[in-house]
Amino acid sequence: MNDVMSPNTLPIYLDNQASTPVDPRVLEAMMPYFTIDYGNPHSESHAYGHRAMAAIDRARAEVAGLIHADSREIVFTSGATEANNLALKGAAHFAREHATGAPKDHIVALQTEHKCVLESCASLEREGFSVTYLPVGENGLVSLAALEAALTDRTLIVSVMAAHNEIGVIQPLAEIGALCRSHGVLFHTDAAQALGKIPLDVEAMKIDLMSMSGHKLYGPKGVGALYVRRRPRVRLSPLIDGGGQERGMRSGTLPTPLCVGFGKACALAAAEMGDEAARLKGLREQLQTNLRQRVPGLVINGDLDHRLPGSLNVSVPGTTAPDLIEACASIAISTGSACTSASVEPSYVLRALGLSDERANASIRLGLGRFTTAADVDFAADAIAAAAARLRVKSTEGKTT
Repeated sequence: MNDVMSPNTLPIYLDNQASTPVDPRVLEAMMPYFTIDYGNPHSESHAYGHRAMAAIDRARAEVAGLIHADSREIVFTSGATEANNLALKGAAHFAREHATGAPKDHIVALQTEHKCVLESCASLEREGFSVTYLPVGENGLVSLAALEAALTDRTLIVSVMAAHNEIGVIQPLAEIGALCRSHGVLFHTDAAQALGKIPLDVEAMKIDLMSMSGHKLYGPKGVGALYVRRRPRVRLSPLIDGGGQERGMRSGTLPTPLCVGFGKACALAAAEMGDEAARLKGLREQLQTNLRQRVPGLVINGDLDHRLPGSLNVSVPGTTAPDLIEACASIAISTGSACTSASVEPSYVLRALGLSDERANASIRLGLGRFTTAADVDFAADAIAAAAARLRVKSTEGKTT
């Protein structure tokens, strides 16, 4: 029998990698820009426009402050997908359009990158750029030696996700940044999952381009940003033509309420990240301990030491992830990226770690967040253990009949 819920009761939310709820303090900051200060921020002839642009300038500074950047280095976008596309395609197109001498037409990315990075790379391959897709170890981490060996005098940019949306593994950003800088190669990181959860410093880590998203750190959906280094300067060709907003890199009217919400979310993260990370790590350890004790053969996927504090990806033997999720209706969990949830194929990320199809298909992602409680974690462990036991019995009965 499945874990049945009342139709009026929402499941406990443990899918914070897919999206986070808007923090009430963020919503409060946004509301005046829907109802009072609703002017177009690019209207320079009246107070409504001035007030909206002043709010965006504050938000830009709050985003920059979280990653130790200059506010002039923040380009607002619709989210991390657009930012990733702008970073990779923008850098590649600019390099091709302004080439003087030996071409810079080679890109390096990990096999485990987000689909929007992999698809951007594939698009550039169709345009004649070459891409090296590096493997990762069974712990999900890239080998710095392999990365260095992949660099050539034609390499333009390296793209490595800061913290993985599916397995939570944190890559060695500072070491990668130093390596890229020493070889004169741009370093781009998709930091959608990492932003606000772990310290990020674009100067110390020598990051040239960083993609960010509002709805992954308790801000609104529909807004993100791309950090674009000014010194040494990174040049991009725009993907969107129009009025030349965002210093010509991203035309279009900025959504003031969303930018304000993103800025407020970044400011809150800057102030509270340390305490929140410690609390979430404690809850994650509580969850993994309970699951290990109660689910025979449970395996944790990805490195446990270099991991986001609230992220856990586990394989539950004797089950399949869809069956387990259906049997745990009282908790909201997933198999991996929400962007590829329609796929019935085993996770390409878990395959890259060397998992068999059977183990990959038995893997679920658990994401704890700001509003997760200890009671939620205990309830989830109970629900998963009970569902796994039922499914294993059902599987055994099916084999004997």
